[in-house]
Amino acid sequence: MSRDIDVLVLGGAGVDTVVYVPELPLPYADSYMIDSGIRTRAGQTGDFVAVGLGALGMNTHHLDFLGDDPEGDLVRALHRDRGIALTAVPQPAGTKRAVNLVGPDGRRLSLYDTSRAHADDRLPADVLRPLAEAARNVHVSITHPCAHALPLLRETGAALSTDLHDWDGQNPYHEEFALAADVVFLSAAALTDPERTLRDIAARGRAEEVVATAGAEGAYLLADDGFTHVPPVTPPAPVIDSNGAGDAFAAAYLFGRLTGEPPHRCALYGAVAGAHACTVPSTQTDAITGDALLTRAAALLKEEETGTRTR
Repeated sequence: MSRDIDVLVLGGAGVDTVVYVPELPLPYADSYMIDSGIRTRAGQTGDFVAVGLGALGMNTHHLDFLGDDPEGDLVRALHRDRGIALTAVPQPAGTKRAVNLVGPDGRRLSLYDTSRAHADDRLPADVLRPLAEAARNVHVSITHPCAHALPLLRETGAALSTDLHDWDGQNPYHEEFALAADVVFLSAAALTDPERTLRDIAARGRAEEVVATAGAEGAYLLADDGFTHVPPVTPPAPVIDSNGAGDAFAAAYLFGRLTGEPPHRCALYGAVAGAHACTVPSTQTDAITGDALLTRAAALLKEEETGTRTR
């Protein structure tokens, strides 16, 4: 079987409206003046992963529902401009939307419009199966259509990855994704004991590698039964916001994995890409290039060898 797609990104296509606010949480007031503007742009979790992989030279294909609406047009234009293949399944309810409130320190609060998707939505098997069979890896967003697709995906023999985002280790909705994937990403933000959660995912599921990102504290990696801390990488410019950092980490990690690098090198790639993403405004959808990633990672490895690396 020919697998000429490096990564099939499943789900997570949509549009965000970004609002920079003076603080989070935002105190009640009748109105706020937003001098920086209120901007709408294409780019939710699947879009960010696809853009990140494409910038790293991976042959990437994105499959999701899109509406025949201005928001869907923005998503289509993003993929067309970045040279990323997109298969859009018609969604009568419209393209997914969210509003992101971004504070001065880069933290965000996301408001998701759940009216533009339904629990009984299904990705057509005759569209999904040939794409998955042509992919080396399928990166699965945690949406209802993707949950229904998991049995078919396992039949295709493609490696699966997923991002559980801010899972608390308890919510049962996320477990089906966590236990079906070969590589699992999640945020450590809601975890009281990251090592216990990562080991539980690996023990009960298929995961060979589990990564919990921890923002400025770096990340935690479980691979080859060893649990290690991945040091943070200093961003190359001032931190503007954290939107898309986890998606950038996942894209760079998968790039490393698909090019034959060991897990700890993959995690370093992820940390470099995540740090870069924190310097990109939420109003943009951008990603680190392959050359920049490898150059920065090589410099950090040299610093580690000489003992000169600092946070």
